[in-house]
Parts: sequence; structure tokens; C-alpha cells
Amino acid sequence: MSKKSIDIEKMLNHPEVQKIISHINPELIERRAYVPTECAVFSGTYTVLKNDEAYQFNIDREAKVQLPKIINNKVQVVERIDSPKELFKEKYGKKRNIGLVFSGGPAPGGHNVIAGIFDAAKKANQKTKIFGFLMGPDGVLENEYIELTENLVDVYRNLGGFTMVKTGRTKIDTDDKLALSKETCRQLHLDALVIVGGDDSNTNAAFLAQDMFDDNIQVIGVPKTIDGDIQVKDETGKVLCAMSFGFHTAARAFSTEISNLSTDCSSDVKYWHVCKVMGRVASHLALEVALQTHANITLIGEELADYVDEKRLNKAKTVDYNAYGMTLRHLSRVICNGIVKRAAVGKNYGVIVIPEGVLEFINEIQIFIIKLNAIIAEYNNAHDKDFHIEFPGLENKLTYLRRLARRSREEGFLSIWSTRDDDLFNEIPPFFQEGLLTERDSHGNFQFSQVETDKVLMGLVKDYLNILKEKGVYKIGINRNYYKKTLEKAGFDPDFFGTLLFADYDRDEFLLLKPTIVSMRTLKEALINGKAVQETEEIPLAVEKIYKQSVPNFKTQFHSYGYDGRGSDPTRFDCVYTYNLGLTVFSLIANGATGQMAAIKNLEMDFSKWEPIGIPIGALMHLEEKKGKLVLVLKKSVVDLNTPVFKIVQSLRKKWLAASPGKDEYRRPGPIRFAGKNEEERPITLVLNALENPET
Repeated sequence: MSKKSIDIEKMLNHPEVQKIISHINPELIERRAYVPTECAVFSGTYTVLKNDEAYQFNIDREAKVQLPKIINNKVQVVERIDSPKELFKEKYGKKRNIGLVFSGGPAPGGHNVIAGIFDAAKKANQKTKIFGFLMGPDGVLENEYIELTENLVDVYRNLGGFTMVKTGRTKIDTDDKLALSKETCRQLHLDALVIVGGDDSNTNAAFLAQDMFDDNIQVIGVPKTIDGDIQVKDETGKVLCAMSFGFHTAARAFSTEISNLSTDCSSDVKYWHVCKVMGRVASHLALEVALQTHANITLIGEELADYVDEKRLNKAKTVDYNAYGMTLRHLSRVICNGIVKRAAVGKNYGVIVIPEGVLEFINEIQIFIIKLNAIIAEYNNAHDKDFHIEFPGLENKLTYLRRLARRSREEGFLSIWSTRDDDLFNEIPPFFQEGLLTERDSHGNFQFSQVETDKVLMGLVKDYLNILKEKGVYKIGINRNYYKKTLEKAGFDPDFFGTLLFADYDRDEFLLLKPTIVSMRTLKEALINGKAVQETEEIPLAVEKIYKQSVPNFKTQFHSYGYDGRGSDPTRFDCVYTYNLGLTVFSLIANGATGQMAAIKNLEMDFSKWEPIGIPIGALMHLEEKKGKLVLVLKKSVVDLNTPVFKIVQSLRKKWLAASPGKDEYRRPGPIRFAGKNEEERPITLVLNALENPET
């Protein structure tokens, strides 16, 4: 039979084929066409800023010294104005040149920030130009940009990523870089520069606002980070910015995947899925994922940092609380406890969620990080060389540390690295030593993403589970009905053998073999002692089958969630949030503000109560150690253990562990549907915390 040849050229030109293989699909078309709802204040033509004196900040003394021109900024509320004077209209609607730069990792919703600025600016004056600096701050330093047009902006509306202009991690943190930035702004005749980024990026915004103040170039920051660690409260606890944009989308993206793993592990019942989620210095994402998925075990770093081992402390009779905080060993025991409890009811599987930076909250690891940071910074400053270039391999670095430890014993030589430090450090697995000694990032931060946090912990867990298995503590519970059916089918009396085999035969739905039965040899001994078999007889196959099913085989699958979530298309919440952030940015610019962070107050409430504001960045700055020096930075927000959301998760841990007969408590959040009607309105974290506020 002859084969019919396919005219591939004709096939590719067929309208239906072109439609199917096109990168333009119905979901994309619907996303681009979606018009986010605007806050009520933006429904008119003009807005005005009103200082709100109700908020108080404990301003850092050094911030007053370094940021004198913006340090007295107030919280500014954006209000609608319907009948302004002609002079106001003229000033508000004048032609402007506005530059925008993305800084740091992508976060879903960034394109809608651009769309909001673009729409508001063009509404005020069609001749206004918006310039997007390419590849992040490098674009500012090198004067690389594109003019943003309506066609270009429309292509990226409601889409994820920072693809329109790309992003980068360069910091504008030296006099030379400040001068280059200022020159770029002058050449483009910029009236304003908008910096969309995290804590370091908004720190840059504050210093640029200070430096460009006399040049009448306004600088506005926009809070972006999927980690959720930019949350702003005043010193009395009043919330000004409940969450940075991108958090909701990333949490939902991670939760969808982790929920799928929950379904998988409860189907083939043989794996523990260990899921590491982004969050270097805060566990907000892990907390939200716990609420979204009801994972069996979720670690919250801030809780570990708060832990004091009272038992060890009382034995030691000391007041040195730091010496008795959470240790890696103790944390591994906590995880083991949950695994053993689930196995006892036949569930030798589950899901564990671990925040990326969990090790930073463990006392012993934090001390190592602080000391190693100081050692590396001191070496770089003293020798004007790079520590990691001079000592490229792990053994080279360890040799240098040993030399410091030996010298610490010499009279008159001061070293923060002692022989005790060296001994403790040498007990850590080599791959983890290498992680702790890895090169710091461009901001001087320890790169937790480069350390296999999950494998460090689970290695300890696996070792201890083997010990518990040998002790007869870690066993899989056998369903009573299955046991009886198996023995009866083989012609044996289940009650007779049951009292010989199980420690709880008269009690529970799931039966646990006696702790003394840990091998075929000890099983045979139990049967001989109970006169069930003679020494010369074999173990009955039915009994052997039950024994083998009780022996746990601890299997893990590791998953890391970060880049996939931050590159996701935004949820409806993030689409609306970021578009209104963009509108807020233009209101701040049009009203002459600088050194402010655009924000939306009342995110945790119904949309009708959302309130666009400008927050003074200078007031949020504080001194922090970076690369061995104290510098002014924007303070990050960690999980507050006293909030309703944490207390709720804490109270539900036992239920979600589901270490009892019956179904697991897994929750199915579903995919980011956008086009559907059941998309949740905001992060669960915000919803639960809002319940404490009577205004909601």
C-alpha cells in the first residue's frame, strides 16, 4: 500500500492549523482585553494629595542625616477633585517625560503598573512620554531605553513577567552610579523616575529622590516582591500597605502545584513530597501555601526563631537563651514525630512545606552566617581582594577558617572564629558547609536559594527515622480488618496471632507491631515465645506478609518553587492591585510628590474601601548590617506570630497532619482561573487578618 504524502507547506498555511499553533489563544485574548476596576478616586479627571497626620514613624537618626530633603514627607492620601482651579489643571495636565525601571526579580502584575501609569499619563496629556529603561537599573546607568507606546503596552496588559522592558539586579549605590543616573535623567529631560522593586530597590529610590531633589526630578517607588516581606505599618501598628504585589499570584501558583502533589501522594501512598518555597527572610509564602493546601507539615521560620528549649534551659540553669534556641537536630525530630504519627495510622506519605530561608531562623546556623559574613567582609576590606576568588574550593576555605581558629588561641589575637566554632562547623555535612560558605549576593545577603535547605533537613530526618525504625517506634499501622481478612484467608486465628504481634490489638483501628519486633528474627522469636510456631518451622506466609507491610520505607521527592510562580500570569487580585498602583504613581507625580512609595491601603478589605496613598520611604529606613557595614535600608516585614492568621494555622496543625484514621484534610485551591467566577478576591492571609478589624 502506498503512503500518501503530506503537503506540510499547505498544512501550515491552513487557517485552522495556524489558529491552533498560534501563540495567541483565547485565554490570552481575554486577559489582554480585561480592564481592571479603578478605585473610586480615579473616576474623575483630576486627583489631589492630602497629608494625613494620623500616622507616626520612629525615624532613624541616620536617615535624618542622609535624607534631609525627603525625611519630613508625610503619608499622602489620593483624593478626587472635581472642580480645580485653572492653574492646578494646567500643572496637572502638563506634558511630562516619565522614566520607569524594574529592579530585582519579576513579580506578576508589573506590566499592569506600567499600564496604569501609561493610561493615567495619557489621559492627562497625550503628549506625555513614558520611557522604559532596559534590563533594570543598568538601563538607567547606560541610558538604554525604549519609548512605551499604546500598542506595546496593550500587548502586555494583565500578563506576567517584566518582559516588556526586562529587569536586573544592579544597585545604584555609589556616587558614580548616582551621577550616571542623574545624567541619564537630564538627557531624557525626565520629570520623574519610577522604580518598581523590593526593599533594596525602594532604598535606591529614597537616595535617588534625595540626590535629584534640587534638579526637580521626582522619584517614586512601587513595592514589589513575591516574598510578601514589604508590609508597612506605622509605629502604632496602623497598616498602610498590607502586601506587596505579586505575592498572591505566586502563592496561588505554588499552591496549585503542591495541591497536585497532595493528590499524588494520597493516591500511590509511598512518597513524602518535600516542597521548598521562596521566602529568604520571611515565611509569608509558606504560611499562605499552608492555608491554600492544608499540607501535612508546614514550617514557619519566625516560629522557630521564637523557640526556647525550656527543658534544656532548666537543666542548664542559665540565662543564656540564645544557647538554647531551635537547633537543626531538634527541628528534624519535630518533623520525624509527624511522620511517625501518620505512619502509625497507615499513612506513610504526605506533604511538607519548607520556606527557603528557614535555616536563617535556626539559632546555631544564624550564628555561623553572621560570623562567616563578618570574616568574608573583613578579608575583602583588609586585602582588597575577593575571598571567594582567593579561596575557590571548599577545602581552601576550610583551611583558612582552621588557621583563624588556631590563631584565636594566640595571645593578643582577636578572632570571632574560635576552635569551638571550627569543631562544630566540621560536624556539618560538606555540601552544607559549602552552602554556608557560598558567595553572597550583590546586596551582601546569604544566598539561601543556593543551599539545599530541604535536603539538609531531610537528611537528618532520614537518619533519625532509621534509628526509630531500629527501636521499633517507626512502623506502619495495619488496618485491623485487612489483618483479620489476611489471616482468616490463610486459615489462621487472627485473635491468637494478634495478641502475639501487636501492642494495641484490643484498642485501635490500625494495629502497630510490638516495638520488640523489628526484624524477621525478632518476629520469629515472638512467635516461638507465644507457641505459635516451633523453632524448626517457617514463619507463616500470611504473618510474614503483615510484618513486611508494617516496615516503613521512607521515600522522598524534592520540589523547589520560585521562578515558576514569579513568572505566572497574575491573578485578578494582582491585576487590579497593580493597575491601581500605576494610577497612584501618576497621581503622586502629577501632584509634585517625590521620595514616596505608591501603595493601596485597605487591601484586606472590600475593593470599595481601597485607598490609594503615598508612603514616605525615608521614614521606613533603618540601619542594617550589609557586607560588614551598617547601611540604611528599608526594613523587611516577617510573619507576626500574634496575628489571627498565624494563630489559626497553629491551631489547625494537628487537624492538617491528619495522624488519625480517615481521610486527609487536603484543600484543592485549583488553578489561577482568571476567566472564572470563583477566583478568590484576595490572599487568605489578608482575609483572616482583616477579621480582627471591625471595619471589615
